[in-house]
Amino acid sequence: MKPEDYMWDFRNPYEWMTRTIAGKLPPMMITCAVTGGVQGREYNENLPETAEAQADQVYEAYQAGAVSVHIHARVPENLWLTTSNAEDYSRINGLIRERCPDIIINNTTGGGPWLTTEQRMCCLYADPAPDMASLNLGPFVLKMPLKDRKPPLPNPRDGFLFDSCLPASYADINLYGKTMKERGIKPELELYHPGQYWVLQDLIREGNIDPPYMVQFVMGFQTSSFPTPANVLSLINELPPRSLFTVIGVGPFQLPMNAMGIMMGGHVRVGMEDNIYYRRREKVKNNAQLVTRVRNLAETMNREVATVAQAREMLGLPAK
Repeated sequence: MKPEDYMWDFRNPYEWMTRTIAGKLPPMMITCAVTGGVQGREYNENLPETAEAQADQVYEAYQAGAVSVHIHARVPENLWLTTSNAEDYSRINGLIRERCPDIIINNTTGGGPWLTTEQRMCCLYADPAPDMASLNLGPFVLKMPLKDRKPPLPNPRDGFLFDSCLPASYADINLYGKTMKERGIKPELELYHPGQYWVLQDLIREGNIDPPYMVQFVMGFQTSSFPTPANVLSLINELPPRSLFTVIGVGPFQLPMNAMGIMMGGHVRVGMEDNIYYRRREKVKNNAQLVTRVRNLAETMNREVATVAQAREMLGLPAK
């Protein structure tokens, strides 16, 4: 593929129409976020927490068509906490790489609540190293009641109200970007609302990220943009040149936001970090179920689904 085959002016209606008529929208990458940094099996008994359970579901998602996997490693001794230990990421990455040799491993630097900036960067030092890592483009505020975690689940605890700000300064964000660049890890730029384009432009000016820029729109998360078609279009309109974009929808907005990504020539993220229900009152059975659904939707909408080799080429990652 040539860069112009998958990186173009997404704002141009004439180019979108021409590509749609000719069936030349780029191959669509599916990322799967198999677990998160907050909710656990107290919300959905099928959500993977241990390294082994995550690796099993990554393999199933890979078989279903996911080219990239987003990982939150949990503390082995306390599975409702996200780890600050690089060895825990090394274990998960190693198990994934054994079964999915070429998949794009994307570790989180968002981590979970209560971690410092330095602790969030532990995943960058895993061995095997991740191909990519998430990079939040600003702070966000959360207020949510967490459910009781009851036996027989391991590490039970009472529910509580989580009300906190996860801070991030320009210096913090540039430190993440600089460290990733030094270690040959591509950042996945997590954009929660349009004001964070200021931060993205600062990363570019400081030389701490390189194109192609993979910008991920986080839609429907607290203090992020509302998950509406109009807001997706507005965010696309502000993309810097030489960018790709992918779309997250949280909870019931996962599928409609995925559809926007498919339709507009972007890419999508699914997974149980973002959504624990397949449909109203029906919980997700596994992550592969969500990958299969979005793959089928893309094929129905005449979007080719990317292979791992195509995804690596588009993102500028080494072939495996």
